[in-house]
Amino acid sequence: MQLNRLFEIVYILLNRKQVTARELAQRFEVSTRTIYRDIESLTEAGVPVYTNKGKGGGISLLDNFILNKSYLNTNEQQEILTALQGLKVTAYTPQNQVIDKLSALFGSEEEEWITVDFGSWDTSEKEKFDLIKMGILSKKRLQFDYYNTKMEKLNRRVEPIQLYFKERTWYLKAYCMVRKEMRLFKLRRMRNIICLEETFKPYSKKQETQSSTYTIERNYDTIKMWIDSTQAYRVFDEFEEEQVIIQEDGSFIVTLKFPKDEWTYGYLLSFGSYAKVIEPREIQDEIRKRLEKALGQY
Repeated sequence: MQLNRLFEIVYILLNRKQVTARELAQRFEVSTRTIYRDIESLTEAGVPVYTNKGKGGGISLLDNFILNKSYLNTNEQQEILTALQGLKVTAYTPQNQVIDKLSALFGSEEEEWITVDFGSWDTSEKEKFDLIKMGILSKKRLQFDYYNTKMEKLNRRVEPIQLYFKERTWYLKAYCMVRKEMRLFKLRRMRNIICLEETFKPYSKKQETQSSTYTIERNYDTIKMWIDSTQAYRVFDEFEEEQVIIQEDGSFIVTLKFPKDEWTYGYLLSFGSYAKVIEPREIQDEIRKRLEKALGQY
């Protein structure tokens, strides 16, 4: 009990420049004499606690005590705090408490200069995210409907391993109990997610690493396309700088790899008359067929 109280006294002193023995006694429901004995124990252990007597006095720690004892330099400490701020969306426990404690530990009063949020503006996605996170951390199987690129609706039961963010999209790495292998599932295509009561054994680090080596079942084509200058906002939003050549008239030539699936054709057609596939020819022909079919609907 005393050890826990000593640690908490140090933590309180890190958060507050000064505190009175009476305040500490009331907090821990002990006598002020016990608090002074605790302060003496801390001093003997090498913690630089000192007291100021008289009006306005109290118990304090020497400035930057923990910082000077830390294995991390100031830049490394700030990088840790920034990373935690950016990962608020994925924190399972209240992340602000962790940030506050580490800020006190590092003696940091830096402004929160960056915020990273991988979530969407659609708040309904949060429930899906939380269900998957619960399954991963509690080692419980998930069941859900999944819509693949072949326009099929599939029911899947999986052992979830990791939420995985790549190419501006969230995926779930999981062992598929139907296919008997590791798979990636795009979160946006998952519906009716249920966290089952069935538990599974944790995967080893080797098994988890292997899960990142499997491929999504689709073939890729290199596509070159012309995009009108009015679509600059989309070009800069959706493509990497090295994929884009800006023409003299302000239009763009974009070269990239796309999977051969329904999503790709829908994406290319979303540009309407403001874009044109230059190559390959087979993609041009397929888009022409789809446009003629769509025209026939009207």
